[in-house]
Amino acid sequence: MSGLYARDAVSVAGLQKLRFFPQAVVGGKGAVLRADDGRALIDLSATWGAASLGYGHPALVAAVSAAVADPAGASVLSAANSQATALAERLIALFPSEQPQRVWLGHSGSDANETAIRAVRRATGRQGIIGFAGAYHGCTLGTMAVSGHPTLASDKAAGLIQLPYPGADPHGPDAGGILALLERNLAEAGPDTIAACIFEPILSDGGLVVPPTGFLAGLDALCRQHGILTICDEVKVGLGRTGRMHAFEHEGFRPDILVLGKGLGGGLPLSAVIGPQWVMDCATSFAMQTLHGNPVCAAAGLAVLDTIVAESLPEEAARKGETLMAGLNDLALRHPCIRAIRGRGLAIGVEIRGAETTLLSDAAATAGLMFRAHERGLVVYCVGPSSNVLELTPPLTITDHDIGQALSLLDDVILDLEAGRIDETAPAEFTGW
Repeated sequence: MSGLYARDAVSVAGLQKLRFFPQAVVGGKGAVLRADDGRALIDLSATWGAASLGYGHPALVAAVSAAVADPAGASVLSAANSQATALAERLIALFPSEQPQRVWLGHSGSDANETAIRAVRRATGRQGIIGFAGAYHGCTLGTMAVSGHPTLASDKAAGLIQLPYPGADPHGPDAGGILALLERNLAEAGPDTIAACIFEPILSDGGLVVPPTGFLAGLDALCRQHGILTICDEVKVGLGRTGRMHAFEHEGFRPDILVLGKGLGGGLPLSAVIGPQWVMDCATSFAMQTLHGNPVCAAAGLAVLDTIVAESLPEEAARKGETLMAGLNDLALRHPCIRAIRGRGLAIGVEIRGAETTLLSDAAATAGLMFRAHERGLVVYCVGPSSNVLELTPPLTITDHDIGQALSLLDDVILDLEAGRIDETAPAEFTGW
């Protein structure tokens, strides 16, 4: 354990830690982090997707430096500021509608989803919410109450209708069966009691599950029949990551409300809710924190959006995703511990099967693989209800060279796993999910 990691252990609260190995970093460039021992680490996570432009992107550095040097206040709470206003205008332009739209700016996906849920309840006068098993919408009381991820063990919201996510359980109902189940639930609860349906266009922390074609459009159409709003949580997979600007664009529909976070700030705390004026202006002094709309963070958001367009990052994510997926499929032909590979663009899940290794459980095999990967210079984290899906969400700017290096390292790590060269006790002190 490094000196920096040991200092962290006795100073930073465990309440906010999700650790898989003793990673300690002091800097980064592009898709590569620099550990405190001088090692280079190719980051296939982009800090859970937050570092959308990688580390130290010149456009982000310039925008944040200028905003810090001449700050337009510190928030939108009691004053307009130029960066926050410009960011809101840009986000509305990227999510066009015939209805007047408004943007709420926050710090994280958690506070953004919390705000969306509270706002639709206030605006509609309805309290019920439709959600999905396996979904992770945040770590606030309100978002945990409508999430379905097994780690978020909290009281669920009154009137919550929780559906299976299609494809997440091979033994569960198919897409048509899930929509039929929703119709039965609505008939029982009364559709006029349901404010909104919140969903992820890819079930991210639930295992990187891509829904079958047509399911989300069918869900949206069914909700519209009953005046139920749709909230699309694109906190992790939005803004170019799937090969389109918005992940819902793959599905041929437009949700009522779009939630963004993580990559929007390029590594700075920034989130957004974009929705119709009648919802977003339903109250004042309702969902506010002092630093919401911070001009430095908003400047970062503008730089991210400008760079996504200037560098054609959605198209690049599609192309690089194909390269990464092809390399992973090649690994799967040679390594039976890879059970499945799925995803879109640069949001890819690799499901690990422990039975094909010297470690007995899927979770133990995945934990050992992640630990060994870090030792060899590769950062990758896991998701899924059984903690056995490697989540690959690298910076959108990752180079082809880094992808090739990462695939080679992953090949070596899996060989170590299958040959029994990983100490299964090494990751034991890291609780993970």
